[in-house]
Amino acid sequence: MSTRYQNYIAGKWVDSVSGETAENRNPANWDEVVGIFPRSGKEDVNAAVRSAKEAFDEWRLTPAPARGDIIRRAGDIMTARKEEISKNMTREMGKILDETRGDVQEGIDTAYYAGTEGRRLFGHTVPSELANKFNMSLRRPIGVAGIITPWNFPMAIPTWKIFPALVCGNTVVFKPASDTPLTATTFVEILLEAGVPPKAVNLVHGGGDSVGVPLVNHEEVKLISFTGSTAVGKAISRSAGDTLKRVSLELGGKNAQIVMDDADQDLALEGALWGAFGTTGQRCTATSRVILHSKIHDQFVDMLVSRAAKLRLGDGLNPETEVGPMVNQYQVETVQRYVGVGREEGATLALGGNQYKEGDCAKGWFHEPTIFTDVTPEMRIAKEEVFGPMLSVLRVDGFEEAVRVLNNTKYGLSSSIYTADVSRAFQAMRDIDAGITYINGPTIGAEAHMPFGGVKETGNGHREGGWEVYEFYTETKTIFVDYSGHLQRAQIDNY
Repeated sequence: MSTRYQNYIAGKWVDSVSGETAENRNPANWDEVVGIFPRSGKEDVNAAVRSAKEAFDEWRLTPAPARGDIIRRAGDIMTARKEEISKNMTREMGKILDETRGDVQEGIDTAYYAGTEGRRLFGHTVPSELANKFNMSLRRPIGVAGIITPWNFPMAIPTWKIFPALVCGNTVVFKPASDTPLTATTFVEILLEAGVPPKAVNLVHGGGDSVGVPLVNHEEVKLISFTGSTAVGKAISRSAGDTLKRVSLELGGKNAQIVMDDADQDLALEGALWGAFGTTGQRCTATSRVILHSKIHDQFVDMLVSRAAKLRLGDGLNPETEVGPMVNQYQVETVQRYVGVGREEGATLALGGNQYKEGDCAKGWFHEPTIFTDVTPEMRIAKEEVFGPMLSVLRVDGFEEAVRVLNNTKYGLSSSIYTADVSRAFQAMRDIDAGITYINGPTIGAEAHMPFGGVKETGNGHREGGWEVYEFYTETKTIFVDYSGHLQRAQIDNY
């Protein structure tokens, strides 16, 4: 019998008001039910927001270093439970165990980084233009934070958002992706065990329309952090504008790896394979395009197709598996639809193109690694996000053309160039229009202490991770202390 899980609202584990539930199934074996979770609605969201609002004053008045200590303890607990969390994450979203371990480790790293930031919520002191007057700024929490996260990094991304939100003194209502509710539940259990006050963190399971929309529209929710599709991000931005919420959006990508004629081709090949087919291509930073210099194009394509054809598909818990399942049927159908688009546009299907149902993969949502060649820059498969194991190969005659082709999308998240020319590398850092650029590395691989995010339709200018995220979760307050004993007039022509 499958385990039934609950929401966490107002310090208690509770069913949804409606009592409705949904099954969470293993994408590698759809017969396996991982758990049964609430399907919540507006009433559940309202209760969670009330709880978070009630907890705000106590939590914001807890010294920031003490808040950081709690988050550091959460990192200790995650470390002790790393293997358990990783295996359950593989069961509920599919990626191989080495990757889910990395997902949890990213959360652990974020915990320890966030814990130290409790002692580093810096303001500024600056000289006043007037005598006997002191000027400074400080950072204050904002209020209730609505956190909406995706399924592809179900531990790392919630920690990127929730740890900084809590360290800064905000309280949280957490809406995780419907495909990964177990990891989210485990994360909230860890926060509570670490010492986060019961009402300061609230967990509401359910879909975007039934939970996400009421959370975004709630007038007592003061900030929203969302990772997901560009279309949904735009809708959130429009809705949040009515109440002037602060909104952080981390959205889509159509990331490219350039391989120049002077590159280490073996190194570039490993980067392309990992970037395109790691997490079965289900990353916002996945390598969706490879842009090859014409001098090495044919040789590199031969190497790429040969190696990709040998990648082993299967259950992510099997240590021999290199590519796990896609998360659900919809994602498989999306890739299949884009395979049809590529064929219709005249690209050459060099590898794959089919759903995979062989052997142990018969009951899961598997798709073959797929490569299109003869792709031109204006084709849809060169410009639209697929979010699956599908790679488009484009040919260019030089560096400037490669950069133009790379920039030729509405997205600007991650990018990569392989070259031995240091001048070209620095020009790429300058000219590639993306939030992240790797030199001689793949397009994937965030680090917890560095800002993460993109430009154009990849986001709205805020960053996850690193030091910048703490600016999103706080307001700046400016303080003037006049100890002159008489009226001094600033913003008057005192000269």
